[in-house]
Amino acid sequence: MSGYILSCCSTADLSKEHFEKRNINYICFHYKLNGVDYPDDLGQTVPFEEFYKRMDSGEDTQTSQINVTEYLEYFEKFLSEGKDVLHITLSSGISGSYNSAANAAKIAKERYPERKVFVVDSLGASSGYGLFMDKLADLRDGGMEIEELKNWAEENKLNLHHWFFSSDLKFFIKGGRVSKTAGTVGTILGICPLLNMDNEGHLIARSKIRSKKKVIQEIVKRMEENAEGGLSYSGKCYICQSACVDDAKEVAKLVEERFPNLDGKVLINYIGTTIGSHTGPGTVALFFWGKKRED
Repeated sequence: MSGYILSCCSTADLSKEHFEKRNINYICFHYKLNGVDYPDDLGQTVPFEEFYKRMDSGEDTQTSQINVTEYLEYFEKFLSEGKDVLHITLSSGISGSYNSAANAAKIAKERYPERKVFVVDSLGASSGYGLFMDKLADLRDGGMEIEELKNWAEENKLNLHHWFFSSDLKFFIKGGRVSKTAGTVGTILGICPLLNMDNEGHLIARSKIRSKKKVIQEIVKRMEENAEGGLSYSGKCYICQSACVDDAKEVAKLVEERFPNLDGKVLINYIGTTIGSHTGPGTVALFFWGKKRED
């Protein structure tokens, strides 16, 4: 067992059991559902099925990131026990949590000058961020020390690819990412936007594809084009979904057929309540290791 803490935010969207098994600590974001505050605690307080049903029925959602005080209290819990901390945050391209964590780490290091506190911006989100954490846990378990692991994370985080599509534009319209007119037309035509995360950690729309069947084929094609080793890819592959598990299973099936050397089966998770508050139901995301993201 390492002498330091490997940590992330709940927005890495793996299960509570997965984090515990891998000895990865996490701190929870927050959200409101119909005005009531909840922790984004991996579906423990409000099960994901209930969350997406309530969201689809029209209940409003709001999210809030972890503030400096919360991060500081979280870090100090470990530092007071004599343990160093490596914390990886949700992408700064979609959240201010990196800045909050970095400011908290600065204060923590002043209070505990003999301890190390490192904060890394993952430039990732959801179970792609989770796949990144899994790799870091592998390296930690292999004996990598905290500073070396922090440097590895900085050097390799852009090799983790994130591809998303949505078959329901309602919440893209509601959140202002798609105009009402364009969204209405897109819904009528069965348009499914395909997005990915760029090298600054922003979500970027890449294609507008007509029909769910075609976008499922296209997202797997993007993996063929970008995965490390192409069709010989031998790493792990994660998928997450928001109340559309059949679509996720169809993507997983295609991935397993086209990439026979995968490290295990494709793991399907839920998109958590923070990310899901913005995507709504109907989103599938695919994550894998590949060539460095450059745009």
